[in-house]
Amino acid sequence: MQTLKTPVSLCVALFLAACTSVVKEKPYTEDENTARAQADTVKMYADQEPVVGPISFYEAAARALKYNLDYRLKLMESALSANLRDVSSHEMLPRLVASAGRSGRSNDSGGTSIGIEDRQVSLRPSTSEERYHTIAGLGLSWSTLDFAVGYYRTAQRNDQILMAEERRRKVAQNVLQDVRSAYWRALGAQRLLPQVDGLLARTNDALRQAREAQDRGLLPRQEILAYQRALLDSVSLLTQRRQDLEFAQAELRALMSLPPNQPMQLVDTPDPLLPKLSADLSQLEQVALVRRPEIQEEWYRQRVNQRDIEIAKAQLWPSVGVDLSTRYDSNQYLYNNHWQAAGIEVSINLLRLLQLPALNASQQSQSDTDEMRRVALSMAVLTQVRIGALRYGLAMHELQFADESLVVDTKLLDYARSARKTSLGSELELIRAEGRFLLSRYQREAAQATAQAAWGRLYNSVGLDVFPTTIQSYDIKSLAKEIESITVSMENQRLRGAVSGENSPRLVQ
Repeated sequence: MQTLKTPVSLCVALFLAACTSVVKEKPYTEDENTARAQADTVKMYADQEPVVGPISFYEAAARALKYNLDYRLKLMESALSANLRDVSSHEMLPRLVASAGRSGRSNDSGGTSIGIEDRQVSLRPSTSEERYHTIAGLGLSWSTLDFAVGYYRTAQRNDQILMAEERRRKVAQNVLQDVRSAYWRALGAQRLLPQVDGLLARTNDALRQAREAQDRGLLPRQEILAYQRALLDSVSLLTQRRQDLEFAQAELRALMSLPPNQPMQLVDTPDPLLPKLSADLSQLEQVALVRRPEIQEEWYRQRVNQRDIEIAKAQLWPSVGVDLSTRYDSNQYLYNNHWQAAGIEVSINLLRLLQLPALNASQQSQSDTDEMRRVALSMAVLTQVRIGALRYGLAMHELQFADESLVVDTKLLDYARSARKTSLGSELELIRAEGRFLLSRYQREAAQATAQAAWGRLYNSVGLDVFPTTIQSYDIKSLAKEIESITVSMENQRLRGAVSGENSPRLVQ
């Protein structure tokens, strides 16, 4: 008996010590935070193909899709949903449980018997169990309730995988929309920054000369101050435009997950022709209702919600359980130390049947709510398509106006250059003309980027996928070609009839 008390007392003491102890975590040190930050920085730009040569729009899209961290996070969420589905599918299998153990007590178990009528002891005390003996078993059990719940859970996981896939599609579409907007603004920055920097240098030089002329008294004070005021306004405007151009390049680098110090050169090709939308948007609206990821995800969510009601209903009906097992007991007093057992049991909680009317009502209400939510979302999608088409039309008009303004400012610049003299006023007029020309160039590039962004937003509102299903298996060049091929195919097939043959004017050089 003493031998048994010692380990039991020790176990109890250890358990109480573990329960009463307070776990205290130490904060990370500065060195650990620095090491973590460096490791995260390496992961941000790890396993990327090096940039070789100028980057085209489709290559920028390919890099954004393959290396964008938000998109890669959605891929991991899809993989996690698939793993959870595999876990749920195992719940439908029977349970096969193996057990083994050692049993002991401080004295003998046993008993005696008495007569029912006279209450007299009829047997002397006896035992049929050893103080210490080994038991082992292998049992197989299966329940219809566990199978039903596992089946519905697996079905839910399958729908959740499809929902994660729709979220991945949406992230990819948003990434491509952002790339389309940032790429053309960054290309405009690449075209204009050298000219803006040159004009800023000339303007600052002219401002310095004006100050020297003021100090020498070569011109009337009011005239020289007005001249300086005009130059300062030009510097302020050009500086603001220069900041906008630099921000566009930084945004494109971030979308492609390029390091901030990574040199980036874009392919400077003529602006692509943008189609003109027809007045009938019914085809675009129909495609949007079929293809939008949000609607698809909401439809899958409706099935997930219905599975919850099915699980609750499955728990109301009779559950059939089957048990098969083989047992072993080393107790020497047993007549049979090995035996097999089988059993079947049917059980039902009769009081839970009272929940059936409430569950039916809940199922109908859930279905109606999900239907209304999806219909409301569909209406919002149609509104986005119509607003997207309207914005695209307005952007096309703005682009046309910017082209006309650029033509006029180009002619004014040519006139100022031909009429240039050595006088201070002529130099100011030339700088003003160049400033107006660069401002028109900036507005034209901004209008082109706005039109491209509006076209991309229309793509997004329709829910078109202009990328292959599996992206990670492609290298950058192959993925860029695939995106270009799918884009052309989409515009020729799904958007046929929704666009007309008229195109936007190209950049005036």
